[in-house]
Amino acid sequence: MVDGARILIVEARFYDDIADNLVRGAVRDLTARGAGYKRIIVPGILEIPSVMRYAIRAMELRATDHRYSGYVLLGCAIRGETDHYEHVCREAMGGVNRLALDYSLAVGNAILTCGTRAQAMDRASPDGKNIGGMAARACLRMIEIKKEMGL
Repeated sequence: MVDGARILIVEARFYDDIADNLVRGAVRDLTARGAGYKRIIVPGILEIPSVMRYAIRAMELRATDHRYSGYVLLGCAIRGETDHYEHVCREAMGGVNRLALDYSLAVGNAILTCGTRAQAMDRASPDGKNIGGMAARACLRMIEIKKEMGL
């Protein structure tokens, strides 16, 4: 059970309407499972790994009373006319994965990487694919797995 787990939601607001939908789905699923959360807003997906690392470092230094059981990552990149999209997606996802592996983090990743705005809206919609909710559930399941393994 994950009742009482505290989750850090790191939310990229580059596309506000898409982020709003991702947040609605994630928060709905977290609260339904009894998990608490704190939201941190960043400009885009490239900043997400940095904020995760800041949270880890603050906990290591005991600079905060916030102890996070897991991380839900929300944001979107939509392919444009240049290769900037490729670099941003690769670095954001790589940073998240490195942190998750290096620090044994429970992560739910809803960083959408889509070809079009329509694809992103469909995936973000809480009444559609609800990828934000899926990320919240994935994070909570990873917390359960960590507990099962004694971490």
